[in-house]
Amino acid sequence: MTAEFRLDLHVHSDRSPDSRLSLDAIAARVRTLGLNGFALTDHNTIDGFPGLRDLQSRHPDLVVVPGVEVSTHEGHLLAYGVASLPPIRRPLEETVRWIRDHGGEAVLPHPFRFFHGVGERASQRVDIRAIETLNGQTSAHANRAAAAVAARRRLAGTGGSDGHTLAGVGRAYTTFDPVPASAEDVLESIRRATTRADGASLGVGGRLRWLLRNAALRSARGFRAI
Repeated sequence: MTAEFRLDLHVHSDRSPDSRLSLDAIAARVRTLGLNGFALTDHNTIDGFPGLRDLQSRHPDLVVVPGVEVSTHEGHLLAYGVASLPPIRRPLEETVRWIRDHGGEAVLPHPFRFFHGVGERASQRVDIRAIETLNGQTSAHANRAAAAVAARRRLAGTGGSDGHTLAGVGRAYTTFDPVPASAEDVLESIRRATTRADGASLGVGGRLRWLLRNAALRSARGFRAI
């Protein structure tokens, strides 16, 4: 196992409409890969939080972070450390303020992804402390663009797999120094910009499979956006 402390800060469970992963399966996968924990970031729901608390009680050596991937007017937004669900499909900046007012931290996920990214203009102006600079389901080009914005703005960079399948979990992750002992410590590391993104972007073949899978899922739910 690596000496680095690593968390996958973007994972979806079966509480998301496009994932069938149980929390126990995610935890087992994280252990297999030598990671130290993960953040649960289901789409527009915190229904997985009770199960996450139970998982933490059964696996006290793992650091698990309650989160949610929120749909805003401009695109998706990650909220970490909130106890209740942020407002859905509201303006980006309003949602960021809500998250901070409720003790959490907002991070822009995959901002340069064609689907669900907030885009360059919003990522340059929104008042956040971190950008997801390595997303495991996003192209290397889009991840580099996100990293460039974070560097220009001197924001923290985070990494997450955006895992919806077992094979995807852990593909990208965040390393920490100092080592966080709790979810609140993870938030503090983001605030202090002591995090570093690592892992792998999505190649051409993986991108094609991702697009086909998403198209099938969108069709199955009547083309309703997440």
